[in-house]
Amino acid sequence: QVQLVESGGGLVQAGGSLRLSCAASGRTFNFNAMGWFRQAPGKEREFVSCIRWSGSSTYYADSVKGRFTISRDNAKNTVYLQMNNLKPEDTAVYFCAVSQYYHTNYYYPSSFDYWGRGTQVTVSS
Repeated sequence: QVQLVESGGGLVQAGGSLRLSCAASGRTFNFNAMGWFRQAPGKEREFVSCIRWSGSSTYYADSVKGRFTISRDNAKNTVYLQMNNLKPEDTAVYFCAVSQYYHTNYYYPSSFDYWGRGTQVTVSS
């Protein structure tokens, strides 16, 4: 089993920044990728960003490209999401997820095996 704990969410004004963290524990030796998804009220969970656990491949949703940066610290089993120039439409619960298997893409929740409980990000206008 893998446990994921997100932190760093909060309330910020439009144009501001937040840094989310996701710490993994448990069976962390066979990660293939870690990612972030978000879900706004009344909407489906959507892909935000993903990073492969080895190598340098990163992926971003078009809506966050150029504003968000994903990074990882393998020694700490932690992934980060630096969010800059936040917009009100970024308001959502942000979820961290782990994929244990290789996929050609990681844009769908079904590609991930473990999930955190989420952290709320609210951007005021």
